[in-house]
Amino acid sequence: MAKTDAPRSAILGGGPIGLEAALYARALNLHATLYERGRAGEHLYRWGHVRLFSPFSMNATPLGRATIQAEKADHPFPGENEYLTGRQHVTAYLEPLVRTSLLRGVVKTDTQVLQVGRRGFLKEEGPGDSKRAQQPFRLLLREAKKPERTEEADVVLDCTGTYGQHRWLGDGGIPAAGELAGEQQIAYGLDDILGERRSAYAGKNVLIIGSGYSAATSACNLVSLAESDPGTWVVWLVRGPATQPLKRIACDPLRERDRLAMRANNLATRAEGNIEFHNQTVIESIETAGPGFRVHTRSGGKPRIWEVERLIANVGYSPDTGLYRELQVHECYASLGPMNLAAALLKHAGGDCLSIPSQGAETLRNPEPGFFILGAKSYGRNSRFLLRTGFEQVRDVFKLITGKADLDLYKKR
Repeated sequence: MAKTDAPRSAILGGGPIGLEAALYARALNLHATLYERGRAGEHLYRWGHVRLFSPFSMNATPLGRATIQAEKADHPFPGENEYLTGRQHVTAYLEPLVRTSLLRGVVKTDTQVLQVGRRGFLKEEGPGDSKRAQQPFRLLLREAKKPERTEEADVVLDCTGTYGQHRWLGDGGIPAAGELAGEQQIAYGLDDILGERRSAYAGKNVLIIGSGYSAATSACNLVSLAESDPGTWVVWLVRGPATQPLKRIACDPLRERDRLAMRANNLATRAEGNIEFHNQTVIESIETAGPGFRVHTRSGGKPRIWEVERLIANVGYSPDTGLYRELQVHECYASLGPMNLAAALLKHAGGDCLSIPSQGAETLRNPEPGFFILGAKSYGRNSRFLLRTGFEQVRDVFKLITGKADLDLYKKR
C-alpha cells in the first residue's frame, strides 16, 4: 500500500484476532494501538462458561506462544487437543499475551471507537483518488468519565466481531412488534444457565427461539437444570421446517460440536425431559407481562400464544457497519461482510468451516485504502468463522501493509 514505511495502525477490538493483529504489528516493530470498549477478551468473557468447539491447537499461534514463552519459559499452555471454555482460553492465553512487553502500553481497554472517518474527505468524495489514501483516518473515541476525543491512524483493522450486535425475532429479520420495548428483558446472548444465572431460570417456563448451536447450548443446559429442578419447562421454537433443529456433519472432526448437535436433536425429537420442540414457527409480537412475556406466533400456519417467564432469543448476530459509515467500504448485500471476501466464500457455500481455506490477502482489500475488516466481522452474517481463519487473515493483511508478499511470522519459530 502507498503509505509511509512505518504506518500507524489502529486496531479495533481486543478479542483473539485484534490482540493477534496488535502482536503481529509489534513483532514487525510497527506502531500499533488497540482500542477495546471493555476488557481484553470481552466477548469471550460474556459466553465464557461455554466450551469452544475447536481444540487449543487451533486457537493459538506460534507467534503468540513464542512471545509468552520468551518472558515466561515455564508458562503452562493447555494440551494441544484440550477443549477450553471461553474464560479458560482468556486465562491460559489471551491475558498472558496482553501482559507481554510487546503489547504493554498498546492495549487501551475501556475505550470505545464510536466512528471512523478520513481527514478532509466525506464518504462520497474522491473514490479511487490517490489523495484520499494519503490522508490519515480519524477515530472518535470515548472513555469512561473523560471527554470524547479523536486520534489518527494510517491503517485501521476492524476486529470488533459480531457478538455484541444481536439480530431480531420478527418475520423478515425486523423486530417483532413489542420486541424493542422488551429488549432489555430478553436474553440474546449465551446466559450461564447452570452457573451464575441458575436462579433466574430454575423452576421457570422458558421459551428459546433459534436453530443454531447457541440455541442448542441453551436448550441442553435448561434440560440439565430441569433434572435437578423439575419445575423448569422449556419450549424451543424454530422458523424452518426441519424436524431436527441442527444438521449434523458426517464424521465431524470437532467432537464437541457433534456431541452438542446429537444431544440437542435427541431432546427435540424424543419428547423426553422437560422440553417441547416446534418447527415452522414465526414470531409475530411480544408483550411484556409483568416479569414475563406473552409471545404471539404462527406455528404450522396457525396462531398460537405462549406465556413464559423467560425468553431466550438465540437468533444470531450481525456486524456493526455503522462504525465505518463514512468510509468507502464495499459490503455484501446478503452477508454484510466485505464484498471481495464474501464473493470468495460463495465458492464454499454449504461447506463446513474446517474445509474453508484462507481466501488470500487480496480478498481483504476494500475500496477504502488502508481499512481492513478481520475476524468474525469479516464473515458478516456467515457464522462459519474459525479463529484459525482470523490468524491467517492477520498474516495476510500485514503482507499488504508492508508490501512483503512472502512475510509469515507463523513459520516454524
